[in-house]
Amino acid sequence: MIIQFCPEKNDDPKVIGDLKTLVKFIEVYCEGQHDDADREGTDLKTHNLQELTGRTPRLCPDCQKLLAHALVKRTVCPMDPKPQCKHCPKHCYHPNYRQKIQEVMKYSGRKLVMRGRVDYLLHLLF
Repeated sequence: MIIQFCPEKNDDPKVIGDLKTLVKFIEVYCEGQHDDADREGTDLKTHNLQELTGRTPRLCPDCQKLLAHALVKRTVCPMDPKPQCKHCPKHCYHPNYRQKIQEVMKYSGRKLVMRGRVDYLLHLLF
């Protein structure tokens, strides 16, 4: 399956910011929850993570799959303006990934706030 990306959304600073946030949250989750797993550099066919974040995230295979799913769903989101996924009237995540991303957001949001990232607290609340 080939995914067609909307060019105007690919340059949207809001979308790019959301994609960076997804990468960061999944990285924090993987480091904290899958510490004993073999993590390797993540290379996705759908997104250039090196260009997006300036580095290659090191994730376990399960988190790589979740990241790929989350990035695609955020990039092709039909809602404009986009609500937070938890408030969206139409859930596009596969149910398994939806449950997992909720777990990731909860875990990583707390970790990042404890590290002093108040901007992530605001993202979680609004």
